[in-house]
Amino acid sequence: MKTKKIELLSPAKDVEVGMAAINHGADAVYIGGPDFGAREKASNSIQDIERLCRHAALYDAKVFVTLNTLLYNNELERARKIAYDCWNAGVDALIVQDMQLLQLDLPPIPLHASTQCDNLTVEKVQQLEQLGFSQVVLGRELSLKQIREIREKTTVPLEFFVHGALCVSHSGRCYLSQYIGNRSANRGACAQPCRLPWDLLDENGKVLIKNRHLLCLKDLNNSAHLEELIDAGITSFKIEGRLKDADYVKNVTAYYRQKLDEIISRRPDLEQASYGHCNYTFDINPEKSFNRGFTDYFINGRQKGIGSPFTPKSMGEYIGEVSWCNPLRMEIDTDKTLHNGDGLCFLNQDKNIGRDGVHTVSTNRPHGAFRGAKIYRNLDLEWQKQVEASPGNRKIDIDLVLSETETGYDFSAFLRRDARPCVSTSIQCDKILANNPEKATENIQKKALQWGDTIFNPVNLELKFKEPRLIPASVIGEMKRDLVMKLTNELMENHWNNRGRHTDIAHNVSSMIDNPDEIPAALMTCHHCIRYANGMCSKETGQKATPLFIRNGANTFCLEFDCRNCLMRVMAVAD
Repeated sequence: MKTKKIELLSPAKDVEVGMAAINHGADAVYIGGPDFGAREKASNSIQDIERLCRHAALYDAKVFVTLNTLLYNNELERARKIAYDCWNAGVDALIVQDMQLLQLDLPPIPLHASTQCDNLTVEKVQQLEQLGFSQVVLGRELSLKQIREIREKTTVPLEFFVHGALCVSHSGRCYLSQYIGNRSANRGACAQPCRLPWDLLDENGKVLIKNRHLLCLKDLNNSAHLEELIDAGITSFKIEGRLKDADYVKNVTAYYRQKLDEIISRRPDLEQASYGHCNYTFDINPEKSFNRGFTDYFINGRQKGIGSPFTPKSMGEYIGEVSWCNPLRMEIDTDKTLHNGDGLCFLNQDKNIGRDGVHTVSTNRPHGAFRGAKIYRNLDLEWQKQVEASPGNRKIDIDLVLSETETGYDFSAFLRRDARPCVSTSIQCDKILANNPEKATENIQKKALQWGDTIFNPVNLELKFKEPRLIPASVIGEMKRDLVMKLTNELMENHWNNRGRHTDIAHNVSSMIDNPDEIPAALMTCHHCIRYANGMCSKETGQKATPLFIRNGANTFCLEFDCRNCLMRVMAVAD
């Protein structure tokens, strides 16, 4: 039976974070290159990317480079050069937005259609497949039903975000930052105005809601729906966070690795997309990493409670309620163990973020908590230290065969997952008959199965001797060192030689090319609806959805509502 490979795709701010992601279970990582990577603060040299590719290749893991900003004409040649440099460095694919790249003389590197292409319909994905894209990153707003429909009518591999920060606007269709401050999201310079506090006004200027983060969403967490997504047609599961540090990436990658491994272990039709398994030395818990609270967004249709109107900052994990407090101390009803240095936060009675000034339950200044306040821990100091120290311990299982030859011994290693011969080494030496066969065999097994801090984990050893032998530890050690070198070279060479190559890319893409300077009338197009979120949906109230306005300082924008399609648009207000 042909199996379907399931890919866990993690973010990498830099090469160290990328290697940490792989060491903690990622099948692939995506990282910004020297330029045009949609994150101004997350660029990386080709030399660093090559180093990451070499590490990833050991596990047959992939490296995708983001080349997903809109480009000016005078930047196309540099983008083309970056594409060639990435291919030569060992990169497995480029994630792109600008269709002008398809008109260039590119290397045979596979191209993935970024979520910035606004991939929300069957027709759009069909179009991208016909253009020759090797993978399509679907829009976060899609439901399981919509994903299934896309899968039924296309064959291109589908990638879907399952965790991390959410953009309130359709990806690639947000111009608010560019409009306000000339910082374009499509050029990697988003100022995140969606995280700011806004006032909500009716058409008469009456303030309906004051000073709330009306465009800010909770963070995505679709860990409960992974198997449903697999059955709907997703094969690449993406974690957002190319500006996140290693501790975030380690924890969240490990969390989804365990979730996917559980599914794969009982599904013979599925397999992991890379080699190796990890042993973790910390408590895996996504609530302990940066989060604004979690939502599964629109995967099962529209729902309330997906916004984070009170704060755009991380709340962390809920630990309990305040049972008693005075201005400098508080007692928290919790089953969690707190440590000196932990960070605690809460929403005060005005629903604004409050913080414990010295991050302990005994404070040296007023903390502002109150009886019944829900307390969250956004920094678990002891846990943080454990994550920072975690190496991931990713190992590749192998089987070993040690056999006797006419002049010495032959030592072979097989990759356990697909049981294919991998490498062998031979040594010529005197063969010594063992006086104590049982003890000699025990010593051989002990020494042959000890592979120390290598990436290989011997699971089984088969001995093929005519008679019990006594083999010196130095001989076994020499053969193991040779096997490690050969295995390492074989894995890297196999990955390099088996990299995918793109099909012929169609060049007729003029109708899909966007102007990086163009700002349309609709500055945002959103599935999230402020009316619906605040009990003002016309379908629920029976009242007409008249325009509303949001205001932050000198900036005021009109909200228009397409109730037929359940969309909200943020429009510029004419002077």
